[in-house]
Amino acid sequence: MPSYALVGCAHIHTPEFIKMLARRSQDKVRVVWDHDHARGRKNADELGARFIADERKLYSEADVDAVIVCSETDRHEPLVLAAAEAGRHLFVEKPLGLGARDAYAMAEAIRKAGMIFQTGYFQRGRPELQFIRSHLAAGSFGKVTRIRGSNSHGGALGGWFDTEWRWMADPKQAGCGAFGDLGAHALDILIWLMGNVTEVTAMLDNGTGRYTECDETGEGLMRFSNGAIGTLGAAWTDVANPVEYLISGTEGCAAVIDGKLFFQSQRLDGADGKQPWTELPEGWPHAFELFLDAVGGKEDVPLVSAYEAAHRSAVMEAMYEGARTGQWVKPK
Repeated sequence: MPSYALVGCAHIHTPEFIKMLARRSQDKVRVVWDHDHARGRKNADELGARFIADERKLYSEADVDAVIVCSETDRHEPLVLAAAEAGRHLFVEKPLGLGARDAYAMAEAIRKAGMIFQTGYFQRGRPELQFIRSHLAAGSFGKVTRIRGSNSHGGALGGWFDTEWRWMADPKQAGCGAFGDLGAHALDILIWLMGNVTEVTAMLDNGTGRYTECDETGEGLMRFSNGAIGTLGAAWTDVANPVEYLISGTEGCAAVIDGKLFFQSQRLDGADGKQPWTELPEGWPHAFELFLDAVGGKEDVPLVSAYEAAHRSAVMEAMYEGARTGQWVKPK
């Protein structure tokens, strides 16, 4: 039976992960640490775990197989490096790092330690995106020229980050605002579908102005190594996000609208794009559950590698630099 340490409880998805753990009797969180002791004790009580006030004693006083890092992003690096050095498997909520330097340092430490790694890019498991990826590989789109991803919600409209999750609107702690927070998911999919990015830029805006120190909305532009052009939209200022993904190629196109896939291809009978395509693969469990499965010994679990996560942090950092300077930037 695998045992875990919850290291940091700051991220807005922490309650969701606790609910997932509660449904799995085979997985047990034994210890919890957070620099905010009241927050840490609250989550420890909910999990029936022991709270450890000194993070330096996490691995000397607790025998755990894996670590779940849900701290503020600016605290990731020392926590991840300590867990890797202690030889513990790692789930680190996205983004992995503030930018390229810390993200690649963590990725290298995890690689050297040879530990299982996962982050919270859960959209890869969606059936419609798996279908698109398989048909990109099969050539059903011909030469892809343009691709777009959009991920947004009304967090700034609803004041989601006013109180408990306020740090997520502080770029010093989060490394970004809305564009980096929500855009990370769509950026992961764009790179997962198309390959690495060579140069980027972006334009960001404060949106409603509710969170004065960070961006609340933005649009990014990128060139992939295969030559395709990509655009990325993300915001906390949208009442809806109906058109999530668009892919355009010389022999086919696809759109994910309100969770439904519309697909047209000259290479596939019936793919006329006039109605939702329903012949889709089975969806995957949530990215966090995939990590728990892998730690529990399940083989061939589709995980995000630490270097994939680091590349996405580097690309997002470059987009913010592009927005700041008004120039094209090559990710580090």
